[in-house]
Amino acid sequence: MTLTRIVPLLLAILWGFNWPAVKIGLSEVPPFALRMVGLGVGALLLALVAWAIGRSMGVPRRSWGPLLIAGVFNIAGFNLATVFAQLTTSTSRAAVLTFTTPLWAVLFAWLFLGERLDRYRWMALGIGLAGVAVLSAPLLSGEIRPLGILFPMLAAVSWAIGTVYQKANPIGGDRVAVTAYQLLIASAVAGVGFVIAGETLPTSVSMPVAWALLFHVVGATAIAYLLWFLLLDRSTAGTAALATFSIPVVGVLGAMALVGDRPSGLDYVGFAAILAAAGVTLFAPQPRPD
Repeated sequence: MTLTRIVPLLLAILWGFNWPAVKIGLSEVPPFALRMVGLGVGALLLALVAWAIGRSMGVPRRSWGPLLIAGVFNIAGFNLATVFAQLTTSTSRAAVLTFTTPLWAVLFAWLFLGERLDRYRWMALGIGLAGVAVLSAPLLSGEIRPLGILFPMLAAVSWAIGTVYQKANPIGGDRVAVTAYQLLIASAVAGVGFVIAGETLPTSVSMPVAWALLFHVVGATAIAYLLWFLLLDRSTAGTAALATFSIPVVGVLGAMALVGDRPSGLDYVGFAAILAAAGVTLFAPQPRPD
């Protein structure tokens, strides 16, 4: 099996199962603390990898501004919003709503970069918004809280803004080093929240939580981000997109197996709509420039 075939599979497993892993971790670790430590240790591990393989940690001076902004939106905003999403709604709903990121990225690229929207992408936006509406329907009966929709959508929008911004403002430097810096920036943002919220680190955790945190920090943060940038270096954009397309599917299945999620029939309709919309966005022909 070639690298470009096995890496998407590994990413789907690592990032998909990270959803229930974080849910388990949150049972004993406060949200800001979990992100502060998880992202910080992930940054340290990536920095050690960069040092071990002889990569430069230098970043051009002109790139520090874009690096800071990208780190805030790509990783800090996304990770903090997803962790609070898991505290306010089911893991499966949070995972799928967050996967509306490709739809928002297409919309923001049209608004701010002038990228053309063709009929496929208009169709994807319509289907995706319909899926969001279906997943939001339980708000009317009080089955879920408004924050259970708001936080996953904030995560998706934050990631999309970071993606579009970084596309418009490329960051110089080695990709492993740049990722480590973005993780470190996000850890610092979470650290500010940790202090303001008055959280404390637990003195001990149970064995299931310890294993979940180990998977989250080493597997889903350090290793997964390293694999992601390796994939981007060695494959086409379509292959990389395939990795993200599989994540919410694995996330839902993992949530059902590990944390007892039981989506309703209406949930599955919303899931299918969002996955269909994301699939159209990711795999539709590229629009011709105006």
